[in-house]
Amino acid sequence: MQCDVDLLIVGGGINGAGIARDAAGRGLSVALVEQDDLANHTSSASTKLIHGGLRYLEYGEVRLVRKALIEREVLWSMAPHIIWPLRFVLPQTNSPRPAWMVRLGLLLYDNLGGRKRLPGTETIRLGDDPRGKGLKPSRGDRAYVYSDCWVDDSRLVVLNARDAADRGAQVMTRTRLIEASRDHSSWTARIEDADGVRVITSRALVNAGGPWVSDVLARTTGGDQLSPRRGVRLVKGSHIVVPRLYDGDHAFMLQNPDRRIVFAIPYEGEFTLVGTTDEAWDEPPGRAKISNDEIDYLLKTINRYFQRHTSCEEVAWTYAGIRPLFDDQAANASAVTRDYVLDLDTGRASVPGAPMLSVFGGKITTYRLLAEQALAALAPFFPGARPAWTRGVALPGGDIPEGDFDAYLRSLVLRYPHLDAGLLRRMTRSHGTRAPLLLGETEYVSDLGQDFGGGVYAREVDYLSDHEWAQSGEDILFRRTKCGLHAPKGAAASIDAYLSDRCGARSGPAWSATGVEFEEG
Repeated sequence: MQCDVDLLIVGGGINGAGIARDAAGRGLSVALVEQDDLANHTSSASTKLIHGGLRYLEYGEVRLVRKALIEREVLWSMAPHIIWPLRFVLPQTNSPRPAWMVRLGLLLYDNLGGRKRLPGTETIRLGDDPRGKGLKPSRGDRAYVYSDCWVDDSRLVVLNARDAADRGAQVMTRTRLIEASRDHSSWTARIEDADGVRVITSRALVNAGGPWVSDVLARTTGGDQLSPRRGVRLVKGSHIVVPRLYDGDHAFMLQNPDRRIVFAIPYEGEFTLVGTTDEAWDEPPGRAKISNDEIDYLLKTINRYFQRHTSCEEVAWTYAGIRPLFDDQAANASAVTRDYVLDLDTGRASVPGAPMLSVFGGKITTYRLLAEQALAALAPFFPGARPAWTRGVALPGGDIPEGDFDAYLRSLVLRYPHLDAGLLRRMTRSHGTRAPLLLGETEYVSDLGQDFGGGVYAREVDYLSDHEWAQSGEDILFRRTKCGLHAPKGAAASIDAYLSDRCGARSGPAWSATGVEFEEG
């Protein structure tokens, strides 16, 4: 049977987008369907770190930590506009762990993953070091300072999808899988978008549904009446954003008496991002919202450490997402593995069928490796596919000379002398070397068109709509950019109206219909 595509991928989070990019680059024909917007759910609700996961060492996850640590610098080199180094201060104040244990863990963390460019751990006295300013004074104020990286998580997803499309993939957002059935050589799927229901056939199916992985399995039939051999455990993680707690561009890892840790990270200049929580999610996957207990827990954590007291009324924004973790039967949510499992199903030996690969678990740092291993698992079915290629190949906008973001930004400031340097920096952080494609012959800010506030102008809205699948104010303010915290009230509605006038009735679902809850304080 002649199929429409080689690979149909269900799910437009980081794993689905990463697999689509890898597959398209190997010469396979690819279609990706996402029921909402790209990164609409889990992949935009992370703590926004590319990291090994220091705390996972405590649970014996040495293999996971090692491969994640190796990936840190690989991903940084691929996208230096949206990924950059961050130093983390780990105070021993109030620590439930002895200093020797923490230092031993950091020694392993520094040397486990072949670190080359990131600086190693140092020991400081908070009372004598500028990085201790803002913390409450305490006796024995020792702290350790180590390295990881920050990432604009939702842009990482979009740029993988953009690269996949540039290499020939079809990326279809607001498109839902209704059902899929297979025979011995192909899958036949019914999908639905705003224009109605249609059929697409493929040689293989990839289930990258994230929290919906079990739901996608339930929509598939054929061969052995597909029964999942793996389980997914849903865990809600919530974050708050508060007025800036301290000066400096470093982050903090804060240890709580219950042995859980919370990060405090510089965010959007004026704010500090605080998270995450870990709560079991027993409901069907869908819309997640931070609870009052979670807000209280995160506020108690930062008020335990910082001089500046923060109240509930000062919380500027919250978001929550559901993490689909591989169910390893751990007793508590914090201890559940963040590693992934790939499950390849080809039917019974007596009734073989077209392959289906399901993704269980995973973390944003290891998405590229996951995609590479997914294609390796599918390789026997596509003998003509090209070999692995993504390691070290820049994402769109990431081909900055020598990876020097600041030098590249200086060149743009010279090229666009009449534009505000802060606006140029933000646009370059979002788009890297593709910023000039967006800006074109712009000379003055008035050339950028309608000002929606918060640093968002019509020229960028047009670009994001035309090239990055943005269909609503929420898509643009909270996923394609992080300007939502700076934009005035009503900005999203203004962008929705603008897009409606420009593109017809293309605006996306209401904010309340999304899987990540965005709330203004």
